[in-house]
Amino acid sequence: MTIRVEASAVLTAAAPPVAWEFFAGGGLAGLGLARFGIGLANDIDAMKATAFRANHPGIPLHEADVWSLSAGDLSGTPDLCWASSPCQDLSLAGARGGLQATRSGAFWGFWQLIRQLDAAGRAPPVIVVENVAGLLSSGGGADFAAVCQAMAVAGYRVGALEIDAALWLPQSRPRLFIVAMRGVAGPTVPGPVAPFHTARLAAAHGRLPETVRRSWVWWSLATPARRNSDLAALLQPDDAVDWFDTTRTEALLALCAPLHRTRLDRAAAAGARQVGAGYRRVRTEAGHKVQRLELRFDGLAGCLRTPAGGSSRQYVVVCADGRIRARRLTGREAARLMGVDDSYRLPPGEGAALKLMGDAVAVPVVRALADGLLLPALSGRF
Repeated sequence: MTIRVEASAVLTAAAPPVAWEFFAGGGLAGLGLARFGIGLANDIDAMKATAFRANHPGIPLHEADVWSLSAGDLSGTPDLCWASSPCQDLSLAGARGGLQATRSGAFWGFWQLIRQLDAAGRAPPVIVVENVAGLLSSGGGADFAAVCQAMAVAGYRVGALEIDAALWLPQSRPRLFIVAMRGVAGPTVPGPVAPFHTARLAAAHGRLPETVRRSWVWWSLATPARRNSDLAALLQPDDAVDWFDTTRTEALLALCAPLHRTRLDRAAAAGARQVGAGYRRVRTEAGHKVQRLELRFDGLAGCLRTPAGGSSRQYVVVCADGRIRARRLTGREAARLMGVDDSYRLPPGEGAALKLMGDAVAVPVVRALADGLLLPALSGRF
């Protein structure tokens, strides 16, 4: 299939494009946008703002509700605005309140700011909105359509990619990236192509109003080389972590449904060391809600989440030397699963570190988008 590229100059080291990072959290999107200059960032959460400043001391941070910001508060003209808007009300693990709910509705505060920048002649040529894949079906598809329509009305060409961080990292983490461009153009393909144009994305595109589909493009992004690491490779040494005692381990494993107990028994009988990950879930069985431990031994961690997202903290289960041991995933391990190296300064306390990472965007995914789509689009301007 032929890939069309409409902008193809080479970026100069002296003039990198400028990105503004909204809902920045601990600044992981900025780490992936390493070839950009991060002009400013924004987040309302005090803990995340502290982590951002600790790891990005030279970048101005507006610690405020995005609704309270105006174009006059932000100096300069960005080439890219990145918005990892809150996802709890759209996540499949949450209550699915949609974009009209309090947290996910923060997108409209961001969009109000874009409109103000546009009125001042300072709107970015490229916008990326990152969220959970649940946005595709939230509100029966109306939320996704509303975001795309807002961009199309503003004169942007809009498309989306559904990208799973598991292509780069040993974590199952599908996320939706809506990419809008105006005045520049990145590589495209004529129609949906796997793996980033999924069946549910194609279905959501089919539900868009015709006026929005006229502004739609299928962005092209190369599939990466096969991932060569698994969960076990990112874990801390066994003697550096706290394991549950026998009683607590047995109580946890007793929550397994038959299918997951079978997985565990097979791992225990394998002989070689087997590492699994699991979450406690509430399931309905025979009309009753029961708590279950659901395990996977496929080399991947489950999607990192936060308590606000409707899920518990992830467990690590290790079968080796005739024993089954269990413990909780640590904050440092969570950071590694997001593509963050050990020099990153995590907040004190496991709960805060896990919340920071559970709400973040995986660094290698952002880097792939930047290198394969965003920079080629902007290269003709530098």
